[in-house]
Amino acid sequence: MQTQTTAVAPSRPRAPQRGPVVLLREAASEISQRRQLIKYLVQADLKKKGADSLLGNIWWVVDPLLQMMVYVVLVSVILARPQPDYPLFIFSAILPWKWFTSSVGDAITAVSGQDKLIKQIKFPKIVLPTASTLAGIANFAFGFIPLMALLLLFYRDRISILLLLVIPIGIVQLVFTMAFGYLVSATNVFYRDVANVSRHALRMWFYLSPGLYAASSLDTIAKTHPTIMKLMELNPFFTLFESYRAVIYGGDTSGPFVPNFIPLLILLGASLLFLLVTTLVFKRAETSFAKVL
Repeated sequence: MQTQTTAVAPSRPRAPQRGPVVLLREAASEISQRRQLIKYLVQADLKKKGADSLLGNIWWVVDPLLQMMVYVVLVSVILARPQPDYPLFIFSAILPWKWFTSSVGDAITAVSGQDKLIKQIKFPKIVLPTASTLAGIANFAFGFIPLMALLLLFYRDRISILLLLVIPIGIVQLVFTMAFGYLVSATNVFYRDVANVSRHALRMWFYLSPGLYAASSLDTIAKTHPTIMKLMELNPFFTLFESYRAVIYGGDTSGPFVPNFIPLLILLGASLLFLLVTTLVFKRAETSFAKVL
């Protein structure tokens, strides 16, 4: 009797899982080497937004002014809570908040909205949320047009060289926004409800931040519920709004002043750590994007 032996094909060994340092180094290399691609995507995003509406990018000039008018009527007229120079007071929070929310909205669909491209072409996906976040800088710059108009027409006494401090404050916000953008763009690939949930979460986030009101108005909470106040101070936009407002608005009776840089430096450190974590999350999930999409 002749016996037959069946050869068993050796199983293909799994690729070793890359460590955090390797992934972070890879992400930094991909962003650096694809600078031209990111620049092209930023320009394409700006052109698309300009073509999709009648006012185009000028909407970034009009929209903050309209929001400011709504809140001025609500707080100053209906609720009758007087605040000196309230239009400038609220505008100093609306402008950075619009930058954040628009960047987050673009980042949410940065990957999931490019499903055909991702399936057809192999490229580092991290450039997509990076480009969408960087495009927000140009939009933020447009917002300074109505800000300067307000200062020149109505609040010349508050014009100061300290306005230049908006740049380092904006860098801190950019790092935090980039980290948050990586997280939501990767999450939305697997859970498409992120876009719907984010609209309500961001609205609540704004009301819990000292945008419509000054942080000093929370003194009662600080005295009676110090723990709640400490939790509110952990909100990144608690620090950011107060910093922007210091250099744009100043105080009730005084002009702009230098913000407290210690909370800003703490926020910058926390944002950099947050960026490292969300970059790792994005790189770990990146291999499954094409399968899910």
